[in-house]
Amino acid sequence: MTSASQSILLVDDNPLFLKLLAQAFTRAGFTCHTAHSAPEALSMLKAQVPDIILSDYEMPEMNGLEFRQHLLDDAHLKDIPFVFLTAFDDQQIMYSGLDLRAIDYVIKDTPVDVIIAKINNLLHTVNMQRQLSELEIRKTVAALNIKAVPQKLPKINGFDIDLWHQDFQDIPGGDFIDFIEADDRYLFIILGDIMGKKWKAWFYTFTYLSYIRAAIRFGVSDNQYSGAAMLQKINEVIYHDEGLRDILCSLSLICLDKQTGQLSYTGAGDLPLLHYHSLTQEIRPIESTGLLLGMLPDGNYTGQPITLAEGDQLFLFTDGLTDFVADGAKKSDYQQFAGHLKQQLDGGVTFTEFKESLQKQSSKWVDDCSIIYICKILPHA
Repeated sequence: MTSASQSILLVDDNPLFLKLLAQAFTRAGFTCHTAHSAPEALSMLKAQVPDIILSDYEMPEMNGLEFRQHLLDDAHLKDIPFVFLTAFDDQQIMYSGLDLRAIDYVIKDTPVDVIIAKINNLLHTVNMQRQLSELEIRKTVAALNIKAVPQKLPKINGFDIDLWHQDFQDIPGGDFIDFIEADDRYLFIILGDIMGKKWKAWFYTFTYLSYIRAAIRFGVSDNQYSGAAMLQKINEVIYHDEGLRDILCSLSLICLDKQTGQLSYTGAGDLPLLHYHSLTQEIRPIESTGLLLGMLPDGNYTGQPITLAEGDQLFLFTDGLTDFVADGAKKSDYQQFAGHLKQQLDGGVTFTEFKESLQKQSSKWVDDCSIIYICKILPHA
């Protein structure tokens, strides 16, 4: 038996054999998905990613080797463990499959219970290797002592600023946060999200943070405080950096003027911020126009002012808080999160209490989660 959390995608153009396999794997405790062709499987993989794929070789339209090559060409799918299912013992086909980084092959006339046992063993081996890799990553992160989220919050007269962050499965990922006090007057608040998961995204966070910090400090040294201009400079550097090619990033940038209490906002492919109006108890999204960093040479970045009245609250957050799993597929609902947040704020829940509720739900998250809270309060005397 296997854990009910493990899922398998079965791909075969023989409907009777596919049904037999699906019934057997379901009885064995798998969450089972089926496709009658490779193109159908590729379509399904856009919505849900299984723990392992068992695919027939001999299929019309696209055979198993061609299907496997399509997966290898997709950065989001290439690492799914893949096993070939073949009706004949052809050594050349088997070698070709293994050359495409398939982890094994199964002959179709193998008893079904043996096929299931083999898949279980393969998954166990893959999971053990993954756990060992994750342990090494945690050790490396601890040894380097490099943080993508600050340990100290800024203290700004007239504002309460806080954050909550949770790595997906406790492995450092692509979310990063920074508070940059470039001079005595301006505080820059940064929330970014590298596209990807876990340590592969985490690896790039420090390169991005270095570019962002440099652009902000160079801008301030030239008396240039425009977030849009800063993001454009960052975008140009990243777009032409071969080491970051195809490594895209969303970013929310807030510039807080400590003298006037005014905020300005520029975004790059980020989720709309949420502004909770204390007086009317309305919650309104604030959208940006900019593209993901590194997507095109011109990101079309524009800045916009944000005025917070006393008691107003502003929230910046990554898509980990809007994503969830339903019916075996990853889905996203921004409005659902906004509605839940408004309900909590209407009920007088503080951000500290909201953070505690988020922490209790940490087992349901399917990505890194980050949220920054900015509240306008009475200035200290």
